[in-house]
Amino acid sequence: MAEFVLAHGADPVRELARLGWSRPHLDDARRDDDGSLVLHFTVTPASAVAPTQAPVPTDPGLVLAPGEEASPYQRTAAYGVVTSARGVLLTELSELTSAPGRWTLPGGGLDPGEQPVAGLHREVWEESGQSVESVRLLEAHTSHWIGRAPSGRLEDFHAVRIVYAAWCPQPSDPVVHDVGGSTADVRWVPRDELERYHLSRSFAPHMRRWLAS
Repeated sequence: MAEFVLAHGADPVRELARLGWSRPHLDDARRDDDGSLVLHFTVTPASAVAPTQAPVPTDPGLVLAPGEEASPYQRTAAYGVVTSARGVLLTELSELTSAPGRWTLPGGGLDPGEQPVAGLHREVWEESGQSVESVRLLEAHTSHWIGRAPSGRLEDFHAVRIVYAAWCPQPSDPVVHDVGGSTADVRWVPRDELERYHLSRSFAPHMRRWLAS
């Protein structure tokens, strides 16, 4: 058994490997009584692997003012691979984000003390007007980089994303309820048309696997 606090910028799978555990499977993601996020993995013993310390990437073209330092910021979010008889639900990022025009999964940051599954239901409704069921935990993964927020603030950004599969039994024409936020558009996309959509770098490499699981 291994128990540890995930440091800023760290990835739970890499940390488990460093401690001598392999083939991690995420079983549960929940808020503890003190508000902290708890991830529970089933693992298999393996030889300890010393992780390589790669430099933290920066946004392309990032220009720093003399003496400027990035402020650490960690964001925990829940996202859904939401499917229905009409296809896969995708949302388009708005001009308020760092990647406007890209398509991504419905979801977003958790409110303070909010359980991840509750956050998923809330975000799917706010961004599409859809209700989902048969929610199933897929995995959690992280990204770490230095860049500027839309506000111009320089951030040492650590994104922790909890990804679920979910089924929409009564799909309707999607409507963005959270107008003026991070979502510009939302659509049901037939699976055979997914390749036509410019998916965000966070999710594009994993979509085929998630849809097949």
